[in-house]
Amino acid sequence: MEQERFWNPYIAGALVGVLMILSVVIASKYLGASTSFVRTAGMIEQLVASDHVAANEYFQKKTPKIDWQWVFVIGIFLGSLIASKLSRSFKMQSVPTMWEKCFGEGKAKRAFVAFVGGGIMMFGARFAGGCPSGHGLSGVAQLSVGSLISIVCFFVGGIIMAHVLYGKGVRS
Repeated sequence: MEQERFWNPYIAGALVGVLMILSVVIASKYLGASTSFVRTAGMIEQLVASDHVAANEYFQKKTPKIDWQWVFVIGIFLGSLIASKLSRSFKMQSVPTMWEKCFGEGKAKRAFVAFVGGGIMMFGARFAGGCPSGHGLSGVAQLSVGSLISIVCFFVGGIIMAHVLYGKGVRS
């Protein structure tokens, strides 16, 4: 069995810390990603119901547009892709091995659950006033009590759902 190659977590953590500092110093922006998804939904909605978007109170404050955060999300994707290629850990997989062991190899079921789970996570991120990257990186770095509480809740929720979905019998 081929040994998997991972980035050193201390180096990766230090690089994220440098990125956070540079983001604040250069752009006066804190890291986060969830608003870009909401703005993207607003841009798509503008195509079919522009009057509704214009009247929406949220979109009056957060204009649906491509901004720095949207580009940040694209950078997360590209950076992850490049890192996985460099470490030779990249693999295309429709159904993750752990999911397949528990629920079978059905792609439609996996896609449906992933879509619903993503919707629930987005609702939670908007309800919490930010996503795990916003609260976990930027908020905790500022010692925000609300961010500390949010990130604890994100982790507890993730642990509970992992046990509900996968139980104790599956190890990967």
